[in-house]
Amino acid sequence: MNKFAEINVVSFDADGTLWDFEKVMRHSLHQTLLELNRIDAETAALLDVDKMITIRNRVANELTGKISNLIEIRLDAFKQTFKDISRPDDALAVHLNAVFFKHRFQDIELFDDVLPVLDILRHKYILVMLSNSNSDPEFCGLPGIFRFVVLAQDYGAWKPDPKIFQIALEKAACSQRELLHIGDPLEEDILGATNAGVKNIWLNRNPSEGDPGYRVEHQISSLRELLDIL
Repeated sequence: MNKFAEINVVSFDADGTLWDFEKVMRHSLHQTLLELNRIDAETAALLDVDKMITIRNRVANELTGKISNLIEIRLDAFKQTFKDISRPDDALAVHLNAVFFKHRFQDIELFDDVLPVLDILRHKYILVMLSNSNSDPEFCGLPGIFRFVVLAQDYGAWKPDPKIFQIALEKAACSQRELLHIGDPLEEDILGATNAGVKNIWLNRNPSEGDPGYRVEHQISSLRELLDIL
């Protein structure tokens, strides 16, 4: 018997699974720096994308348990960035935060297997986005695809916390055996789903990168493989 025969709900991670997060994040920061250069070239010359990423990660770590909204965290990171270079300007930080998220959502490029596969699956399964990001599919080139979205920031529970998978189960009104989760981060998505008792498939788009470090029961390199599996 196909172990996925009972599946009627399929949930997907977002960043890294449906699009290249690193690419769109760096692109968005680059566009933000271009805007800063237009406004204040002297300040822009003191920054680069890698420096801004480092500051953002530091701020996110400092805010763990205090703020969960990712737009607020990014705003605090922009504010701290200007403080770090001794040019504090909260109003400019607010403006750049808006510029960043405009590009962060509107300039997403879906992997080429995403739309064709999801468009087929949505006619047979309830599709769900289950993500630690703050990406609304309606603004990311995926309108009308997902029955509902579960964003970790809205519940204060982040994958691999089993609670976030339980929320998805409750919203879908299904049992653990009826939900299949697809994702690329091993710890967050695969280990998280496993610990929540949810069937899962690791989407490893770069299988040449080596041993994942622990046993993965099901692995694919393209979403197209889901069509055969399901």
